[in-house]
Amino acid sequence: MRHLLDVGDLDRVEIDRLLDLTDRFVEVGRRSIRTVPALRGRSVASMFFEDSTRTRVSFETAARRLSAEVVGFAAGASSLNKGESLRDTVQTISAMGIDAIVIRHRSPGVPHTIRRWTDAVVINAGDGAHQHPTQSLIDLYTARSHLGALDGLHVGIVGDIRHSRVARSGVDGFTRMGASVTLISPATLLPPSLHGWPVRVTSDLDGVIGDLDICYVLRIQAERMHESLIPTLREYTDRFALNAERAARMRDDALIMHAGPMIRGIEITPEVADLPNAVITQQVANGVAVRQAVLFAALGSDTQLDALERTAT
Repeated sequence: MRHLLDVGDLDRVEIDRLLDLTDRFVEVGRRSIRTVPALRGRSVASMFFEDSTRTRVSFETAARRLSAEVVGFAAGASSLNKGESLRDTVQTISAMGIDAIVIRHRSPGVPHTIRRWTDAVVINAGDGAHQHPTQSLIDLYTARSHLGALDGLHVGIVGDIRHSRVARSGVDGFTRMGASVTLISPATLLPPSLHGWPVRVTSDLDGVIGDLDICYVLRIQAERMHESLIPTLREYTDRFALNAERAARMRDDALIMHAGPMIRGIEITPEVADLPNAVITQQVANGVAVRQAVLFAALGSDTQLDALERTAT
């Protein structure tokens, strides 16, 4: 794997390989010593131009557990504040011999652009409302761990589709693996066009909740809204929040997912977030192993993988 910019970079076989590789790193994570020398001598720059806790810590933990050197980058304390261009910043970091750049940026398409400015591997950690490919892989891995093969499953993605990179990546990932996806949202929180999206659309959560194998709840992204798109949060919650009554109508083995951060009481009620079939904490836990798999696929070798297998036995 050269770069990971969006889920569309991967076909089903490649996704399966990454998920199988994730299994190995999950096993490594259960050991008393969780660090392996798989990427010793490699360096990973963590460039986050947008606030993040889960994704940044997860990527940096993954790199360190692979014995890679992590180079942190604080946009607020960088030469960008002195007028340096993003291109010059990327090329300066690349000139230091960085092997991979993990980047999050508020503007869609930035990871695709910087790929042209560097010889390093570029991994998209979220670009605006466009894509979040490793989150999609985390969701696929979590779902597969509980439900097995994803062929034929019905996934409902509920909430603010318009501003959600998680929704876009989720649609790409789940449909590539054979699931069907229904978007459940008020019309004002749908993208201006759904042309080419292999999905069904409804505004009736109650009408489909009992048919879902996975109910994927999204956060209202108020920080990306520049206009009033819903009348009130109370009305939104009444119609689209996953509450106890709706959760009780789900199938016994259906999963509840959320990429976080959750706003309890808005898109999901506290008691539902803590149900046994809510795998939200497991999504976070699986994030490290998934990102280890992505970094290893980009920077590792078959020889190192063989060595990892020998240490496992």
